[in-house]
Amino acid sequence: MSVPPWLEPLLTTSFFSVCRFHGDAARSECNMFCLDCNRDAFCFYCRSARHKDHQVIQIRRSSYHDVVRVSEIQKLLNISGVQTYVINSARVLFLNERPQPKSGKGVAHICEICGRNLLDPFRFCSLGCKLVGVKRNGDASFALEGNNNSEGMSRRRSVSVSEEESREGSQQDMYPATPPPPVLAASTARRRKGIPHRAPFAS
Repeated sequence: MSVPPWLEPLLTTSFFSVCRFHGDAARSECNMFCLDCNRDAFCFYCRSARHKDHQVIQIRRSSYHDVVRVSEIQKLLNISGVQTYVINSARVLFLNERPQPKSGKGVAHICEICGRNLLDPFRFCSLGCKLVGVKRNGDASFALEGNNNSEGMSRRRSVSVSEEESREGSQQDMYPATPPPPVLAASTARRRKGIPHRAPFAS
């Protein structure tokens, strides 16, 4: 069983309160979590000031419940078996289970831990339920294959960003701005000759 030390603090942290240091700022809601510090949530400005070189993930909200983008969390955890959803064009998963009446008859897929209805054949409705399943059964894991330390991930992330920036730059060089269309001089413009005559009506 491999549970990263930051996962349980992440799942028990309360997000989206107003930052006590930057409450007057525009982006002062505490929706970020540092995987190196494993402490309270913080805002955009705290990240720049106190967590500049740390590994940070951003929490988002859907229907008053905390979610994280799959593109962010799958770099850190094995999220197999957890139901994902597409919300605002981004694929996300929920951090914790959401209250719901027990599943009725005819439901094809339910969470193994809380019994919530699932859309697809997944085992868990959230990261929190998978954590319970990992501890209880030991037949699921959060471990990623290969070396996945934060230093290596930071290096890979910075390389991918630089490669993307270089690709964008090369594309801009490949496609120069389109020149404006030539303007025809008045003397070269064709003029209609004579007075137009209509054809006579047939009798």
